[in-house]
Amino acid sequence: MARSIQDIQQLIYAQKAQEPALENLNSTSKVAIWRLWVYIISVAIWSLEKLFDLHRTDIDKRLTELKPHTARWYRSKALAFQYGYYLAHDSDKYNNQWLTDEQIEASKIIKYSAVVESKNEGRLIVKIAGEHGDTLQPITDAQRQSFEAYLQEIKDAGVRLSVVNYQPDVLHLQMKIIYDPLVLDSNGQSIAKATKPVEETIISYLKRLPFNGELVLAHLIDALQQAEGVKIPHLVLAQSKNITSGGGYGAFETIEISKIPTAGYFTIDNFNDITYVSNV
Repeated sequence: MARSIQDIQQLIYAQKAQEPALENLNSTSKVAIWRLWVYIISVAIWSLEKLFDLHRTDIDKRLTELKPHTARWYRSKALAFQYGYYLAHDSDKYNNQWLTDEQIEASKIIKYSAVVESKNEGRLIVKIAGEHGDTLQPITDAQRQSFEAYLQEIKDAGVRLSVVNYQPDVLHLQMKIIYDPLVLDSNGQSIAKATKPVEETIISYLKRLPFNGELVLAHLIDALQQAEGVKIPHLVLAQSKNITSGGGYGAFETIEISKIPTAGYFTIDNFNDITYVSNV
């Protein structure tokens, strides 16, 4: 770990004090030439040590991600997929020698990925999603076909893979919000800002969830407790539905405590079942 500039300076001062030939360098002025040189050298050494730290971090990260036969490796490879380009011969990497940074970034259509092991089927499930603006969305059928061919090319022999490229799981909330009438109106709108803090908080909470992250109802309530004008957020019912093997959404199912989305991410259907009351 890089030492501080002050620590390096003190070490140089200590070494200088042990050299009789340098005893005439005794000015205590902060702008004395010899002190300025000590500072410059200290900054140079500190910068080099910081670069060493960055290099070590990068190497450790690469070793972790490139280790084969792990879910982390497959996730890293999913995010590295470049739509429209071919792999280098006998390699699991792309030859980007003739591509610009902009072309490389534009070809990486998979922005989110999570890889989990199926407990019953003996296969790896690769969940993916693209992005349009700030909104997560599935990649197209043509893009998925190319991605699946890519996985077949790079995967370890004998590993069975399934790709999940679904529309988001739909979350439905039925809530009763006890609100402060000095701050919110009966529709949950901020009197001063003309915003809806409860709805904004729910959307913000879902955005903060990591891809394939667990929705914990207690944590959602904690977030709502901090929303402007909210006295008591009471959750009556939480439900979600997801894309099934048939290609359409199934029925809503109750969420008791927490839920990991089948698609890897949630969207809220509407806020029609959130009611606001000014007293208990």
